[in-house]
Amino acid sequence: MSDLSFTPTSSIFEKREALLEEWTPEELVGRDNELQRYHAALQPVINNESPSNIFLYGKSGVGKTAATRYLLNALKRDAADVPELDLHTIEINCDGLNSSYQAAVALVNELRDPAKQISNTGYPQASVYQFLFEELNEVGGTVLIVLDEVDHIQDDSLLYKLPRARSNGDVTEAKLGVIGISNDLDFRNQLSSKVRSSLCEKEVSFSAYDAQELQLVLRQRDSVAFKEGVLDDGVVQMCAAYGAKDSGDARQALDLLLEAGDLAREYNDDLVTEAHVREARQRLQTDQVVEGIRNYSDHGQLVLYALTLLAERDETPARTKDILAAYQQVANENGMDPVSLRSVRDYLGELDQLGIISSTEFNRGKGGGKYKEHELEQSVSSVKTGLSEILDATP
Repeated sequence: MSDLSFTPTSSIFEKREALLEEWTPEELVGRDNELQRYHAALQPVINNESPSNIFLYGKSGVGKTAATRYLLNALKRDAADVPELDLHTIEINCDGLNSSYQAAVALVNELRDPAKQISNTGYPQASVYQFLFEELNEVGGTVLIVLDEVDHIQDDSLLYKLPRARSNGDVTEAKLGVIGISNDLDFRNQLSSKVRSSLCEKEVSFSAYDAQELQLVLRQRDSVAFKEGVLDDGVVQMCAAYGAKDSGDARQALDLLLEAGDLAREYNDDLVTEAHVREARQRLQTDQVVEGIRNYSDHGQLVLYALTLLAERDETPARTKDILAAYQQVANENGMDPVSLRSVRDYLGELDQLGIISSTEFNRGKGGGKYKEHELEQSVSSVKTGLSEILDATP
């Protein structure tokens, strides 16, 4: 094997971490309208009035969390100049917290000393709420609670209790405001009317970034991240165009620019070019496909595996009935009862929507009838990488 020793290289990046998610810019660009509405919703705090409860929603990667941190940092900075204002903020991410109980425990532990943490089980829910209200009263002043990815909480209890804690007399020593952030555009409509009326006093919708807004975001970061003159003309525009086309997600556009820079460094190139961007996009799409397959249901993976086997035998495009036969065989080999033809059709439809396969419908008239043919849209190697866990378990 050739020498794999590590030596520092610095021909491309000045500060690579400026392209990472955790890097916070001094100014938030491309979100002027959203920031203006959000700022207005937070204005009562600086006036030392009772905070509004605020609900933010929009797809992942459109700046909701970044805007929250940016504005709360500004609010804490300016609150220091208001003598009578005692401001505290608490933020938890609800990903992995499936219930009000778990989220309330997380809030209690965020407020408590490490030596006084409570466990995730063993207490009645009413007791956990009591602990939480006691801690909030102990903190006092004005308290803003940020519940990021709040749509992961599957019951309404906490979302009803917290916004009403002061009016219900549960919290008497603190002015309490709740900021809920959701990636699920329909989450608001799923809330009961009593929760919606209190949690969503003020709403701010974050739209997807367009290509021009993404260029602003990328330009802000590239001026910090890269050495001067290393980005070829068109690189930022291409990353922004791909980002706007794919999802309007700033995170994806930044990941693409970062991967393009990494590729240029890997190849010892002095310039980051559009060719690097195109290859970076291919790599990232492959990674997303692999992750999507790994998170797919077992039977859905087996349907995809059946189609992959047919592809390896040059028997694709394949009709649904042929995929069904191959799927039934691999399901039996894995000791699983095969699902129905209808379910197999549903899985194939979902895989088509995910861009992992492509499906074409044919209508041969009365004699031939209607049927679909399916083939892989991604490479066999990337699909097999995503299927690795289920393949390892296959006899």
